[in-house]
Amino acid sequence: MSQKPINFLCISTYFKGEDFLKRCKSDGNHVFLLTKKGLENENWPWEAIDDVFYVEEWNQENVVKGIAYKFRTINFEHFVALDDFDVEKVALLREHFRMPGMGRTTAHYFRDKLAMRLKAKEEGVNVPEFTSLFNNDDINNYADTIPAPWLLKPRMEASATGIKKIHSKDELWEVVNNLGDERDNYLVEKFAPGDVFHVDGLNVNGKVVFSRASKYLDTPFEVAHGGGIFRSASLEIGSKIEKDLQKVNKQVMKAFGMQSGAYHTEFIQSKATGELFFLETSSRVGGANLAEMVEYASGVNLWAEWASVENARIRKQTYKLPKINNQYAGIVVSLSRFEYPDTSSFTDKEIVWKMQKAWHIGLIVVSDSSEKVLELLDQYTHRIGEEFHASLPAPDKSE
Repeated sequence: MSQKPINFLCISTYFKGEDFLKRCKSDGNHVFLLTKKGLENENWPWEAIDDVFYVEEWNQENVVKGIAYKFRTINFEHFVALDDFDVEKVALLREHFRMPGMGRTTAHYFRDKLAMRLKAKEEGVNVPEFTSLFNNDDINNYADTIPAPWLLKPRMEASATGIKKIHSKDELWEVVNNLGDERDNYLVEKFAPGDVFHVDGLNVNGKVVFSRASKYLDTPFEVAHGGGIFRSASLEIGSKIEKDLQKVNKQVMKAFGMQSGAYHTEFIQSKATGELFFLETSSRVGGANLAEMVEYASGVNLWAEWASVENARIRKQTYKLPKINNQYAGIVVSLSRFEYPDTSSFTDKEIVWKMQKAWHIGLIVVSDSSEKVLELLDQYTHRIGEEFHASLPAPDKSE
């Protein structure tokens, strides 16, 4: 006997999550998409979408009323936020409509960088020394006791957007004063030079069931603010740093109350001490095509498996991972000075993916050897830098 379809309302104000929508449909469910009107001409997997609803701009009250109207004839049973910027919006929707899943308090741990640091510190997870910008005395005490440089970070932005490096107390106060009434939306933390890593995976019933640890070969901050080329590569499975990252990632997931879904968590290893520090996490699939990199290395499509995790959870079924490969992958991506760069000269057999996006160039390579992956990424980065690379200044806010 076939199982009754579940009505999923998938919410995304960015174009992403196509594989989630496809898997959600193939698992036997009804799939509804709520997105921005400006994204209606994107290449959504329309064959997997039962109906689509548009908003011009996100207004929480209007969205609630719109969903409530549709609820009269469609019994929505599950809400999913496909993008980082939708996590808190959807948490509020869940609470209004009394939906299962992550509520606002837990969602804050995966969106608000200040909430992340406070919770991590409370749970004994290493974090760089930080302060909110609420109180003048706290700011002065921080600047007088924690040596510069520091990083000013917006609490609710993603990636390296809006981050500024600050070198003195006077400069800090100049920036704080310029923020005016917006200063409560920022924090300051110690800038600690080091290698930055990310762990991408899946949680089921409060436990990590799959994860892959990788290293940014240039930090996101350096790429965004230095006009660099984005690169990441799988870490050697079983190496000390890989084991340490897996351990602390599980600690973070437990501390933040992550139950079921996908996550992307970032850590930094201090060059001075070798210690690992938690930077940030998110309850969604990592961006910048890192999901593709993870899939080519492991065989696990994080978007699709996330959909199956949600399906199994709602149906109270046991989720089963697909077969896992233990290969290594690496990605290199850059802005291009050509609208459609010719990548036909990149012919190595390890290349499994080439980016198809205007004004960009990108490659993913896969090998049984992590050393081979790094060797190829170094070669390609040099070539892209000489033949294709272009750069733009980092934005202060997400578009």
